[in-house]
Amino acid sequence: GLDTTPLRYLIEGRRVLVTGAGGSLGGELSRQVSALRPESLVLLDRYENGLYAVANDVGAEGAENVHAVIGDVTDENRLDAIFSEYRPHIVFHAAAHKHVPLMEGNPCEAVKNNVRGTRLVAQASERWGVDRFILISTDKAVNPVNIMGATKRAAELLVQALTPVSDTSFFTVRFGNVLGSNGSVVLRFMEQIEAGGPVTVTHPEIERYFMSIREAVHLVLHAAAAGQTGDTYILDMGEQLRLLDVARDLIRLSGFVPEREIPITFIGLRPGDKLSEELVCPDEESMPWSVEKIIRVCSATRRSWQDVMSTVQALEKAAVQGNTNGIYSGLVELIPEFHPISVRAPVGNVVRAILSLLPSIKLSRRPHHACPGKANLKVCATS
Repeated sequence: GLDTTPLRYLIEGRRVLVTGAGGSLGGELSRQVSALRPESLVLLDRYENGLYAVANDVGAEGAENVHAVIGDVTDENRLDAIFSEYRPHIVFHAAAHKHVPLMEGNPCEAVKNNVRGTRLVAQASERWGVDRFILISTDKAVNPVNIMGATKRAAELLVQALTPVSDTSFFTVRFGNVLGSNGSVVLRFMEQIEAGGPVTVTHPEIERYFMSIREAVHLVLHAAAAGQTGDTYILDMGEQLRLLDVARDLIRLSGFVPEREIPITFIGLRPGDKLSEELVCPDEESMPWSVEKIIRVCSATRRSWQDVMSTVQALEKAAVQGNTNGIYSGLVELIPEFHPISVRAPVGNVVRAILSLLPSIKLSRRPHHACPGKANLKVCATS
């Protein structure tokens, strides 16, 4: 495993804030941070159910000074009250809208949460003397073709522009598909297999990068511990996997024959879908880093804070007014490589890779003990 010494040095005795703590990634990040003995850990989310569950998990693991706080990252006054009360040294900004087709239909909300929310948390961090701010981003921000990716790229540009004018260190970490996260494709495939099929794949050639949730959190923590302000960090995830191959292998691992016992149906690309993802933007250069399996990405050009802010303010205004055209034109102005698509197109050995990425999930056709509510397929997480 990765050396945790720099992580303990980063976290131990420090005050840490995690936004979006009730989500799958924010929750796992909170659990791992709590094990590194922070002085205090503030879990911020606007949804009470997820936050309640994570707070109970973290509290049950013996963490002291864990504070579960309800609040919205788009509420500036609430953020100021939280930062004033808890004075965090380190902020992990995981709160975001992430589902591509949903955001295609709700661009105003995507801008409010992903752009305005990031700006407000970043500026609060600067105002209240935060040492390190870590933005959780996505490979969909690279050469974006959908609203979710474009708003996350806008968030990246925001924190990069803040770097030269701030005493706070700003970092970005870029993820592929996180296995086990809420709404992840592998979990959806498992649910469909359990129900007897069909397993739905958008396109025969669609492919994605995958990482486990544990790998994702290691990436975040190591970037925060040793990263250089203004830079972006990505995990070396190997080759992209074809989702059709993933579906077939999961069916086999479940004890069934693909297409014969469990059918696979192609449903067409959803609005905003790309056939494959990229990890590095056109103006970026990637290089190996001191931490194994993590790649450092540097931007050759950096927009000024004033330039970025003028466009972002126009974007936020358009979002409040419900002006979808204004949102698209603002995003294209800020991100010249943004080429929006909204498509419903007709569509005419990875077993080891999947197994290595799913160390905590067991699949069997006839389980020794059934999970509550599960019929033929056991999908149980093990610690």
